[in-house]
Amino acid sequence: MTVDLGFVEKCESWQLESRFFPSKVGGKPAWLDLKNIPGEKDLLCKYCKEPCIFLCQIYAPYEDNEDAFHRTIFVFICKKVECSKLNENGNLKVFRSQLPRINEFYSSEPPVEQNDWRTDIGVNKWVKTCHICGILALSHCSKCKIVNYCCRAHQVYDWKHGHKETCSSNKIVMKKPEILFTEYEIVIETEDKEDANNTDTDLIKEKEEIKKYETMVQKGEAGSFQNEDVQNELLNMVNQKEDKIFSKFLSTIDKYPNQILRYSRGGNVLYISGESKTDEIPRCSECNGERQFEFQIMPQLLNFLELGNPLKCIDWGILVVFTCIRSCVPKNGYSIEYIWKQDIIESDCDKNSKESNTN
Repeated sequence: MTVDLGFVEKCESWQLESRFFPSKVGGKPAWLDLKNIPGEKDLLCKYCKEPCIFLCQIYAPYEDNEDAFHRTIFVFICKKVECSKLNENGNLKVFRSQLPRINEFYSSEPPVEQNDWRTDIGVNKWVKTCHICGILALSHCSKCKIVNYCCRAHQVYDWKHGHKETCSSNKIVMKKPEILFTEYEIVIETEDKEDANNTDTDLIKEKEEIKKYETMVQKGEAGSFQNEDVQNELLNMVNQKEDKIFSKFLSTIDKYPNQILRYSRGGNVLYISGESKTDEIPRCSECNGERQFEFQIMPQLLNFLELGNPLKCIDWGILVVFTCIRSCVPKNGYSIEYIWKQDIIESDCDKNSKESNTN
């Protein structure tokens, strides 16, 4: 089965707006349905009860489904280190939105990729969005009544990071809030089938894989595996042949070490560990139908998010998204889909979380 690989690239910010149906990382979400967007209650982290922040979105239309001529999957994550728990997904949210070719928001003709093309298309034409994170905003600054917020936490954040100085002047500061991830375009390249078919043969050459992995770490291309203690333990796993799955993972990503996403609707998960595999996928919350694998987010994405100290940040092995196999029509613009998180070992983030919970 064909696997499409996602890579991040810098581009002009206007190219990542809703009117161009982008696949992107970071910044604010480029909503598809512009009227019925998720709000605070939809995005609350299970642990801290604050809204999750936009991580990425994938434009993935269904060619054989007229109701999904346009279709985008949105992924959100809580940035708090204490909410990044081992093999748990309570700090993650995923939504699916889709539209027919003829709809109330976009032209039925393909977009023209120019900065000045259809600038009237935008979510703020339909609803108010949070100045900090871009989700539905139901409140505003009580003083200037101009800037909108999704929750009290983001209003306080904005007040401390610039709005206090600009509120009385009725000016909105448009710089990117530090709370958001760095913004990139996601570009797609199809994985070479010959490389995929040779994976099993490559597993025999474990010593070569270990050397390649060490090179990835030195170049900073190994995602969340850059901590020295984690590196040593992972290498020990391969050396002792305790985890063939991890060795297969390294072999598979070897030719494309910077891949941040693997897309293969109806395909299989590329596991990073033999532990904590997913077995029961919840059925679609809209139609009660089965869900299928659609794509997975790789640990390499962590390298591009500018998270700072890797010992005090969110982490994951892989994030796997399962969506309704029928891609049924959402009742309210956006359907909740299922996202599953697999880690390899207990990270420092998890250790810090446990220590804080026991104190």
